[in-house]
Amino acid sequence: MGKYVIATTKSWNIDNVQKLKSKYQDEEIFLITEKEDLTKCYLEETKPKYVFFPHWSWIIPPEIYENYRCVVFHMTDLPYGRGGSPLQNLIVRGIYQTKVSAIAVEEGMDTGAIYFKEPMDISSGNADDILTRVSDIVFGKMIPRFIGKEPVPVKQEGEIVAFKRRTPDDSEIPDGLSQRQLYDYIRMLDGEGYPTAYKDVGDLRIYFRNAQLVGDTVRTETSIIKR
Repeated sequence: MGKYVIATTKSWNIDNVQKLKSKYQDEEIFLITEKEDLTKCYLEETKPKYVFFPHWSWIIPPEIYENYRCVVFHMTDLPYGRGGSPLQNLIVRGIYQTKVSAIAVEEGMDTGAIYFKEPMDISSGNADDILTRVSDIVFGKMIPRFIGKEPVPVKQEGEIVAFKRRTPDDSEIPDGLSQRQLYDYIRMLDGEGYPTAYKDVGDLRIYFRNAQLVGDTVRTETSIIKR
């Protein structure tokens, strides 16, 4: 029997933690959803074999990753795509085939050694749909490879491409997009915790959600407010 801690904030991951507990009833699996609960003191009491971070929004302190085997799951084929907002940065580049990389946490951003990768398709679905699929891969295929085992991570190799974390201002839809690019722009921001895609027209701001690409037509739901 082993002990494992999972730190995450997203609803789909929290649901999958419960499924993981049901599947591995002989293991002790603990869930952390708040930043202040991730402490060295807590881990000293819990004594986990691994600490997993599927979609954690905060920097992991050195006192945590230097003393415990911490694993983060990043939605790019590392070392391509180190950094923030991987989903959006992939889609705006027209990249629809990617990998989820399980990496050891260290000081640098997404620079740790890689345990393994799993392929995934992001050519359709909004942000929530895609991140739910990522969660299913992480909990269905990747975390189980750690339970009761000790995979050996391998140093990253290849050309390093860094992504810049996007800001809410980046959610304004740029001019000159093709219909496919417009569909992508709306869907990549349509999810829990993301700033919705919008367009300013005069003194109005139009928000776009639930995009569908039907032939050459983009169909969406819109909300219009005064700026």
